[in-house]
Amino acid sequence: MRFSRKSLGIPYAVFLVIFVAAPLLFLFYYAFTNGQGQFTLQNFTHFFTDPNTLGTLYYSFSIALVTTLVCLLLAYPTAYILATSNLRSQSVILMLFIMPMWINFSLRITALKEILNVIEGNLAMHPFLNAVVGMTYDFMPFMILPIYTTISRLDGALREAAMDLGANTVQTFLRVTLPLSVPGIVSGVSMVFLPAMTNYVVLDMLYNSTYIMGSLIGSYFAAYDWHGGSMISLILLAMICIFTLLTGNEEDAAGGRGGALL
Repeated sequence: MRFSRKSLGIPYAVFLVIFVAAPLLFLFYYAFTNGQGQFTLQNFTHFFTDPNTLGTLYYSFSIALVTTLVCLLLAYPTAYILATSNLRSQSVILMLFIMPMWINFSLRITALKEILNVIEGNLAMHPFLNAVVGMTYDFMPFMILPIYTTISRLDGALREAAMDLGANTVQTFLRVTLPLSVPGIVSGVSMVFLPAMTNYVVLDMLYNSTYIMGSLIGSYFAAYDWHGGSMISLILLAMICIFTLLTGNEEDAAGGRGGALL
């Protein structure tokens, strides 16, 4: 019995309707209605006029931005060395960076919390720093892997040709390796920045996560304010979609520049 491609896609379509489309419809409904079920934009205007939500958005953005920058600064040299070196244990070293992802998330953050307690003596003294450390520890592999994959696939003849034409090591890196590795950087930034905006579990385990977007949304729903919580979720979803669109365009443009260079 043969099945067409359309029939094989039916289960996937059903899954999307039930678990993606239907929840989004409910989210839109509650976001643009009040307690009486009447259409309103009050939830939307409240988000941009309430100092609490704006402050939480700014704090979440700050944590995500700093975490992404720290991950990039640490991950790029690591990925570059692993991808360009001739180490026999290259795969083993790469596995060491990935291995923490195999361990239970709660156990890893709990262990990190104990380490920070020993270092600082009082975890509550540096909440922002602890948040960045926790997020960096959690998301570092997501930055290393795409950069490593991109650099390892580059044609080594390009670097050799640049050096044959008189470029030194720094010039070769800045004019050949770095531009061609931009797609990996963009992918890594997307994989770190977006979840760091809403990941309140790390902050909850390290200190009070009241000032993170994910926790703020949860507090609205816990207080049975589904309308306000739904609007915040939609606005955050729109921001994530815009960010994804911008980074996707940049990745395509970088790929085009790399193709022209090749």
